[in-house]
Amino acid sequence: MNNRKLLFVLVALLGAIAVCLGAFGAHALKPFLNDYQKDIYNKAVFYQFVHVLAALVALLSAQLFSQKAFHLPALLFILGMLCFSGSLYILSLNHILQFPTVLIGPVTPIGGVLFISGWVTMGYQFYKNA
Repeated sequence: MNNRKLLFVLVALLGAIAVCLGAFGAHALKPFLNDYQKDIYNKAVFYQFVHVLAALVALLSAQLFSQKAFHLPALLFILGMLCFSGSLYILSLNHILQFPTVLIGPVTPIGGVLFISGWVTMGYQFYKNA
């Protein structure tokens, strides 16, 4: 499987995972989360969905403009989802998982920087190639 196909498959899987985690949070986790934890969890799902769509736009743009450079923003969005949304999922469930938050807390802003970098990189590629 080439890198382009791998990125498309990964983005599709991350979209499916977002749907599953959203449903899991709304139903199975509901009795175990307080309002603050639900808010954190829902924020993780929301940002994952938004950036699945952003990564898909970047990958489709790579096809449309025949520019592999659009793979970079897609990769930044994927890494951002893993860091940002992943850390928020863990933080919202930490009372159950008992994961050391000192290791997770700093990952969230790194994910945010990856998201911002993805948007800036994608904007630059649109400016350069569109």
